[in-house]
Amino acid sequence: MVQPVPTVVVAPDSFKGALSAVDIAAAMAAGVRLALGDDAHIIECPLADGGEGTLQTLLSAPGTTLRTADVHDALGRRRRADYAITADSRVAIIEAAEANGLPHVSDVPPAPLRADTFGVGEIVLSALDDGVEDIVLCIGGSATTDGGTGLLRALGVRFLDHLGRDVASGGGGLGDIASLDLAGLDPRARNVRWKVACDVNNPLVGDQGAAAVFGPQKGASAADVAVLDAGLAHLARVLDQVAGVDVAATPGAGAAGGLPACLLAVFDAELLAGMDLVADVVHLEEILAEADLVITGEGCFDSQSLRGKVVHGVLRRTPAHIPVVVVAGSVRLSVAETRAAGIAGAFSIASGPAELSRLLADTEALVRDTAAHIAGFGAHCWGWARNRADPRSPRSLANSH
Repeated sequence: MVQPVPTVVVAPDSFKGALSAVDIAAAMAAGVRLALGDDAHIIECPLADGGEGTLQTLLSAPGTTLRTADVHDALGRRRRADYAITADSRVAIIEAAEANGLPHVSDVPPAPLRADTFGVGEIVLSALDDGVEDIVLCIGGSATTDGGTGLLRALGVRFLDHLGRDVASGGGGLGDIASLDLAGLDPRARNVRWKVACDVNNPLVGDQGAAAVFGPQKGASAADVAVLDAGLAHLARVLDQVAGVDVAATPGAGAAGGLPACLLAVFDAELLAGMDLVADVVHLEEILAEADLVITGEGCFDSQSLRGKVVHGVLRRTPAHIPVVVVAGSVRLSVAETRAAGIAGAFSIASGPAELSRLLADTEALVRDTAAHIAGFGAHCWGWARNRADPRSPRSLANSH
């Protein structure tokens, strides 16, 4: 009897410090092809959690095109920033770190009180010129703690002190804001839907807020953190007065130096888990529904992997009768924990003790070979039966409890 041609979906996150999600997906696909031959139907669907690297990942989606804008970095220096437009020309995918990312200002001493998000707003303006209807903003890896005020400045908003003068840009000037002048706001910014990909739940202010938790990573001293936290708290009060929106304790408002704060108040932006947003853009559920086998993975597979990360997102979107297998640099969950989560198996690319530097250098080949073993074994074990619940399926068992 002729066996049906299997469909294998490879949907990994990046292996941080080693390879991007795009490269990991390509290595997995090469391994599957090695095991099953060129007849195998392989769908490469690299994923991300909404932070750095999301733009590169989403550019792999069919029809997505790369655009470039002239912007300013977090310290006001000119640079070029990439963003993407989806195939239907309706959605702009913007990675904030393209403008305000830490790597772009690593060549100069930190200036946490001066750094701002103006350049992110410049990317938004370019996307508005493209006629998009949705702005998808992926945040993370920022050098800024300005509550998103710089972004709004780029769109035409003025932040004024009690004498009606423009306050200084950056987080250091937040405490001087007395009012917002929205008269110059680009009207197009109000006519698009704003979605912010956020993979942390930190509030805007306080011990777990933007300044206290992330400020030191951006070069902020203890004194700077105190100024920034007080400034963000003051900004929250002003935004509440202007827009009637209390952003101070909103989960996620403290991400990326509080960048979502102004967007929540002025545009009623929607904060989404990064993985959920990426899944929507690439139509992940539809892709997974066609699979006979799903291979996902990330650098370290541990308890956090099952709490909103890429592996968890793939798992909960895959129909229960389709086996999901994890490939990782290291596996820190037991067989029982893996099985209880509904995962068919989790495999480390390291077959034994090895130097980290060697594993990083050989990641591509190790991922390829591991995927080849999985695909070859799966072809015999599951028989590639499509749309048929197998009582032996680990997630069928997990879901029956």
